[in-house]
Amino acid sequence: MLYQELYQEWGSRPLGGRAVVWSRTAGAGPQRVLPDGCTDLIWSCGDPAASGTSDGVLFVAGPDTRAHLAQGSPGARWVGLRFAPGTGPDVLGVPAYELRDQRVPLAALWPDAEVRRLTERLAEEAARGDTGADGASPYGTVPYGAEPGAEGPDGAALGGTGPRGVSRLLEAVALDRLHRAERPDPAVGAVVAGLSGGRSVAEVAAAVGLGERQLHRRSLAAFGYGPKTLARVLRLNRALDAARAGTAFAEVAAVTGYADQAHLAREVRALTGAPLGRLLR
Repeated sequence: MLYQELYQEWGSRPLGGRAVVWSRTAGAGPQRVLPDGCTDLIWSCGDPAASGTSDGVLFVAGPDTRAHLAQGSPGARWVGLRFAPGTGPDVLGVPAYELRDQRVPLAALWPDAEVRRLTERLAEEAARGDTGADGASPYGTVPYGAEPGAEGPDGAALGGTGPRGVSRLLEAVALDRLHRAERPDPAVGAVVAGLSGGRSVAEVAAAVGLGERQLHRRSLAAFGYGPKTLARVLRLNRALDAARAGTAFAEVAAVTGYADQAHLAREVRALTGAPLGRLLR
């Protein structure tokens, strides 16, 4: 059977701006996952090389400093929560730098019994919606950006209960963890906003009332890397958004803070391993 690479993501209502939900069905080749300053909690099934169990596997993808090629058997499926920069440590219970550029089994971070129960419940949710009334799989049927369970233009339901049930269970677990976590670092949001707006590290440190060394330490714990690397990653994603919207590359460089188009090209290749034109294709 020939599988087509399918990917969707949608906002999380319970978690608000703290996370988005995504699902992916693997095609014939790897997927290039770009650095974004985020940490993901992921459930994978249908990939015996990765899980070795019909219940699937839970793992964490830490904040990347470079592109990661995600492998998977054709037809393997993933459902994940992508936490906004600085949110992952409050859910997972470990500082982000311990997960930098890593793919870590959730059982290495949480008690085995808790992870085993959650994995079993996720498998049950997936199985409940794995086939619809017509026997067709609901995975991959949701248009990009639409929430599973939403209605299409003709009023028909989009997707099935499988990915929706899996994502809602992951959201509930993450929300419970956030409620039980210590008070979030109040500087995190201001640091992300300042660096996203193109402010320098020194300006951001002054704005949040920290020295640059203090800011670096707090950034390592919250984001997995220092503020200079975070600024590069956030700028890369602003540039990609602008380029995907059809903005000319030279203008992309100008509006997102690169010295020129050549600087943009060097940074894109350094962080993603591919030229900008190939990424857009």
